[in-house]
Amino acid sequence: MSSPDIPLHSITRKSRSPAGYAPLAHHENSNQQQGVGHAKEGEGMHTGVLRSAAAVRATTRSLASGRTKGKGKQRERKQHCLGNVERSADGDLDVEDGDVSGEGSGSTRMKRLEGSQTSRAGTRRKQDKSRTIPFRHSEKIQSRFPPNIVRNQKYNIFTFFPVVLYEQFKFFFNLYFLLVALSQFVPALKIGFIVTYVAPLAFVLCVTMGKEAYDDYKRNLRDREANSQKYLILVPASSHPRTTSPRSESTTLFDVSDPDLEADPHSHPDSGPHTRSVPSSSLKVGDLVLLEKNDRVPADMILLRTSDPSGTCFIRTDQLDGETDWKARDRRGERDLMMLEGEVYADAPTKDIHTFVGTITVHLTPSSAAQARSDTTPTVEPLSAENVLWANTVLAAGSAVGFVVYTGSETRAVMNTSHPVTKVGLLDLEINRLAKILCAVTFALSVVLVALNGFRGLWYIYVFRFLILFSSIIPISLRVNLDMGKTVYAQQIMSDSEIPGTIVRTSTLPEELGRIEYLLSDKTGHLHRMMKKLHMGTMSYGFDAMDEVAHQLAMAFGAEHGARSGALATGAQLATRGRRDMSSRLRDVVLSLALCHNVTPVTNDDGTITYQASSPDEVAIVKWTESVGLTLTSRDRTSITLQTPTGSTLTYDILELFPFTSESKRMGIVVRDTHTGDISFLQKGADVVMARIVQKNDWLEEETGNMAREGLRTLVVAKKRLTGQQYAAFKQRYQEASVRTDARNEAMADVVAEYLERELELLGLTGVEDKLQDEVKSSLELLRNAGIKIWMLTGDKIETARCIAISTKLVARNQYIHEVAKMKTSDQVRDELEFLQSKLDCCLVIDGESLQLCLNLYKNEFVEISTKLSAVVACRCSPTQKADVARLIRYHTKKRVCCIGDGGNDVSMIQAADVGIGIVGKEGKQASLAADFSVTQFSHLTKLLMWHGRNSYRRSAKLAQFVIHRGLIISVMQAVFSAIFYFAPIALYQGWLMIGYATIYTMAPVFSLVLDTDVNEDLALIYPELYKELTKGRALSYKTFFQWLMISVYQGAAIMLMSLVLFETEFLNIVSISFTSLIINELIMVALEITTWHIYMVISEVVTLFFYVISIAFLPEYFDLEFVVSTRFAWKVAVIVAVSALPLYVIKLIRRRIAPAASSKLL
Repeated sequence: MSSPDIPLHSITRKSRSPAGYAPLAHHENSNQQQGVGHAKEGEGMHTGVLRSAAAVRATTRSLASGRTKGKGKQRERKQHCLGNVERSADGDLDVEDGDVSGEGSGSTRMKRLEGSQTSRAGTRRKQDKSRTIPFRHSEKIQSRFPPNIVRNQKYNIFTFFPVVLYEQFKFFFNLYFLLVALSQFVPALKIGFIVTYVAPLAFVLCVTMGKEAYDDYKRNLRDREANSQKYLILVPASSHPRTTSPRSESTTLFDVSDPDLEADPHSHPDSGPHTRSVPSSSLKVGDLVLLEKNDRVPADMILLRTSDPSGTCFIRTDQLDGETDWKARDRRGERDLMMLEGEVYADAPTKDIHTFVGTITVHLTPSSAAQARSDTTPTVEPLSAENVLWANTVLAAGSAVGFVVYTGSETRAVMNTSHPVTKVGLLDLEINRLAKILCAVTFALSVVLVALNGFRGLWYIYVFRFLILFSSIIPISLRVNLDMGKTVYAQQIMSDSEIPGTIVRTSTLPEELGRIEYLLSDKTGHLHRMMKKLHMGTMSYGFDAMDEVAHQLAMAFGAEHGARSGALATGAQLATRGRRDMSSRLRDVVLSLALCHNVTPVTNDDGTITYQASSPDEVAIVKWTESVGLTLTSRDRTSITLQTPTGSTLTYDILELFPFTSESKRMGIVVRDTHTGDISFLQKGADVVMARIVQKNDWLEEETGNMAREGLRTLVVAKKRLTGQQYAAFKQRYQEASVRTDARNEAMADVVAEYLERELELLGLTGVEDKLQDEVKSSLELLRNAGIKIWMLTGDKIETARCIAISTKLVARNQYIHEVAKMKTSDQVRDELEFLQSKLDCCLVIDGESLQLCLNLYKNEFVEISTKLSAVVACRCSPTQKADVARLIRYHTKKRVCCIGDGGNDVSMIQAADVGIGIVGKEGKQASLAADFSVTQFSHLTKLLMWHGRNSYRRSAKLAQFVIHRGLIISVMQAVFSAIFYFAPIALYQGWLMIGYATIYTMAPVFSLVLDTDVNEDLALIYPELYKELTKGRALSYKTFFQWLMISVYQGAAIMLMSLVLFETEFLNIVSISFTSLIINELIMVALEITTWHIYMVISEVVTLFFYVISIAFLPEYFDLEFVVSTRFAWKVAVIVAVSALPLYVIKLIRRRIAPAASSKLL
């Protein structure tokens, strides 16, 4: 399997040439305006022909031996593409290894360049990161720039423990537990078993640190894989002696056309540049990197050479800007790569992926090698973003050579990626705040008890002992229970058969899914476009009638087959009289659609053809013309070839191309039929601009309205025939306008409008439909009904974004859409904000430039107004802008923000959100890997939020409050006990009773609350309005907290006082009666809290009670067995439990009658 050969000039080595190289006698003329003759002459200079299959195999084997297994086939393709490659014996390279006798003006210029570069760098301010990189650079210049290393790790071996421990103990909750545990090592403060204080904290820390270590290890593996990926760089030939014949082992990178060398191949062993395989992390600024098809671009680089004769290559940018369509990039110049003398200037690195400012300065060598180097003429050419391959894009087809200008942290991809931060859920923050209140209560209670005792003796020691006695008010088991609950929720999400492939990557955030109020989405769930309707005034073809279109087209081309010129003339006459037959009209409109586009067919490795263009609309239309019989078979910069339904071939020369822009809203092309010589101007565009260009008609406006109401994207197609004289006159004027230095674009547009865009023949109107993933529309509608405000942030053009918003029903029918674009001044921003303030029911569509202006000038006003709008669509957004918007909404509204995306450009946004969701799609897995949750379809989001989010939040809220109640009630009993017994800091329950209370006696029933549901799944999805209740945060609030506080105080006091009233003479009886009543009370309270019973809940209640009864027999130091088995014990416990639990049950029944919950009305 071979890849396209890279057309590179042959370069020979001369012993006396300056710097060791001499050019060929002929150079390809790089000026593309010299005409076709020069182009053909240049084609003769393209080489890269393989010397022999044996040499290829030998070189491939020698190079492949030192590489990884997985890259074998890829490298073999690269060697085939390059021809045979010569490497130095040790694989190393000395750039300045030319013969001493060969040093001439070229070497002197090289030194001058380096010297001037160094002096400029010395005086340059540190803030200025622009660079001028010579083609023949030194390591000193390269060392000034950052290494090309990918690093996504959060920790290293030294920072892991300090950072993780800080992240844990910066929360008051954990810090409090740490202080309590440490206090047990002080003898005066020791109460009970040390293990009861240390073990739970150590368990929580070990689980957390283990999880963090594993996650960071996986990140490290991904980084190492990216950094070790091998690339070939071009290097000049080494001058040290060789031990093998250059022809037997390997040949030059380029064909040698010097006849002397061909006659004696051993006379110049190093006859051209070589390649060296280096890992991605070793690439440096100034390296010439060879890229093959499907290679990831490892650094930002200038495109210098491609394997396509037209000088273009296609790249996939979906991991950078989210657009799945291939982008064309133009090479800069057509020269001998290893003969270049000069430098590349690149502006300071910025985040903007749409702009690049640079120049390439080249000292052209004359065609005669004998002529002095000092006569070279330097040329300066501009460089723009069209000449740059950004890092993390992928070469889609062919091969290319690039010159590295930015590496590592200075690449656009890294600058647009924010570092991941540890996300903490809102529920955890709320519990942290409650813990502070509980700590204050604990401290106040301790001081009050000591004060009531008159601050006698070592009162400060007593205060600390009381603090430790009451430490169960803030139970460490709360962290254990919540973390285990999060694990259960994550497992339930991943095992849900209705949302297969869903992965929970951050298991600490499932409760956040139930609190989302803003959803920021890329154009996610969007699949492809489909041609749905064709209208030609008197005739309309729907999607079901495309067979008829194919039949009519076959008739039209069949009629003209063999008598083409006559048919055209007849068609022209009929058109003039207005009596054109339908087949001929259909032929014209389909032919225009097949010609007027920027689509390029690309042949894949398996022989199939893929259409690539900058717009998916273009691809949809070309695929449609193929489906009706007119197929695009090939295209380059100068010609288009089509295949007709009859199998014949049509070839057209491309004379002029006017690409689509957001301002013009149309695209045009001038083509010449190579068979007849007829010249035609074809144009297609939006109806608003085409209506004034085409001839008058009575149907265009009405039909475009009809299609728009169907949600179709309309495109008007028109045509104008040109005579040779008309085109020549246009060409002359257009050329004059194109070389103007002032108002060039306006002058060129005026010429096109004057000569071409007048009285075009209206051929037809097309309607293209956006095909979405399943249930995207219904999902968005359901999310809106749940009270979630949806923003769409995309890198697409403003027209595309608007159409997607309409097709996905993000915008309601007949809702006003307000477009804001190209704003430049603060007055414009203020006017737009005032308008939006008065029309909050509209949908705002804003471009990235205007959005940035709003954020710079009126940040607070813009966020305040835009968050009130029903929908916002921001287009042409950079990855950083998306992240900035997410942060802005979070900080301004204090609401929970969810971001969902499926491309690498969405990573920053996903990481900036409270909850990031990545979709595994055709844009790759980068977003999925960086997200907190990964799904396979956009529609899965509804169940993730409405069902799993609801359950996770409500269960955790109930669980947290119940665990706090469990700690509060025993602390209240301790306080009552101490107050009655002379305020002594003596523990009521010690040792195994406290361990059992926190674990075996209550843990299973309390933890079974993570299986509770307040509504069933169908109701949660049918009535999304229920979700609004969750966003108000009423499940866990200060109100509910103080309710549980009052319950705990009542029940603790009731159990303890009743036990003291009913006990007989033994202190042991107080312990047995009160503790048994406490356990049974907690089991009853769990039962009262359950809404929907689960089999595990029943089992946990029964088994826990059974274990408690059995354990009494094994704890004689706490229980008097004779008393426990007596009826006196039974009725006293029953009375105490009735007093503590029955009133709460009655209150719950009354509240359910008077003020039922919203969900209970649906049960």
